[in-house]
Amino acid sequence: MRKITIIGGGFAGLTAAVTAAETGAKVTLYESHHTLGGRARTAEGPYLTNEGPHAIYDGGPHWTWLRQRGLLGELAPLPFREAAKLRFHHKGALRRIPPLGLLRQSFRTADQAPVDEDFRTWATRLAGPDAARAAASYSGVALYHHDPGALSARFVQERLHRAASVPAEAHFIKGGWGRLIERMAARAWETGVRIETSSRVDGLGDLPRGAGPVVVATSLPAAARLLGDPSLTWESGRTVLFDLALRSRRGRKGDPFAISDLDAPGWVERFTTQDPSLAPAGEELIQAQLPIGPGEAKADGVAHAERLLDLGFADWRERAVWRREAVSNGRTGAVDRPGTTWRDRPAIDRGDGVYLAGDQVAAPGVLAEVSFTSAVEAVSLAMRADLRTKPLDLKHA
Repeated sequence: MRKITIIGGGFAGLTAAVTAAETGAKVTLYESHHTLGGRARTAEGPYLTNEGPHAIYDGGPHWTWLRQRGLLGELAPLPFREAAKLRFHHKGALRRIPPLGLLRQSFRTADQAPVDEDFRTWATRLAGPDAARAAASYSGVALYHHDPGALSARFVQERLHRAASVPAEAHFIKGGWGRLIERMAARAWETGVRIETSSRVDGLGDLPRGAGPVVVATSLPAAARLLGDPSLTWESGRTVLFDLALRSRRGRKGDPFAISDLDAPGWVERFTTQDPSLAPAGEELIQAQLPIGPGEAKADGVAHAERLLDLGFADWRERAVWRREAVSNGRTGAVDRPGTTWRDRPAIDRGDGVYLAGDQVAAPGVLAEVSFTSAVEAVSLAMRADLRTKPLDLKHA
């Protein structure tokens, strides 16, 4: 039986482990944390938070893969009347309808946008400066960067188009992404994957002899340290994570579902709108992941969140029963500057039987799709390389 080793037990690592085991390989997965999930972990109650808002888009290949294996589980639908409570912060005021120029820009597909020009310049030429700024800010919900307008027009337009799609591509796992990780872990066990938690691997020399090809499914900085390769770098976002629990507001109007800031990238969402199980009865869970620039501090992101809350969530300070704030560095996926695409990111195949998987490597997609696609490709490359030296087991082919 062919062997393969996976380092990292997040979404990418579990995808790689299940994919490899389904080919008949003998798989061992090492995870340094005592639980699986990586950034997809869901905190234990009473507030079921993730490391930032977590949505899953139905337009990517991971959706079909998960559904075919019964791993998606129950989704948390957004009621139509609640979806109508989406508000837009534009030119200093809270509005019900976004600018027409933003809507027109969102209809354009990514293949209409240039790779080698920044989004701000391209969108301004087509829609004017106001619409370009609003569109760039709205796209922040899917890329978490403090200046989306400075990024590649192709990169930003793909995220804008998909984030603004009707019907919505974004869906939410009931109970948080941790439930999805639990189902993926169970599938891994069923297919024979050996999972070693609380097992830190500091270098490939720590692995036992005969470990087979290795898929490194960690963050890119962690992979660089593990492999001793400082070239493994790519730009990502820097954000403030803002979690807040409020007593539910009584009355006919209630709280908005979400506030999209079109003056600066920012999105605040009431996640109990679609999934009341995320907080105790009578409470609302609000999460935000607000980009901050290189010269900004956590306090700047927190102040941004509070300004949006002041606009849309009446008496939120008096109603607050719990809050948490943190800074997240380089943990929001890759961003592409003008002149670059996903193909320019660190390659999956690192040579000598080592492969990368994760959300900052050379694979297409949006958010978790990059992790999924790179994991499947890493296993495919590893198995093909291994078959050059070992005969194929036709029983599992």
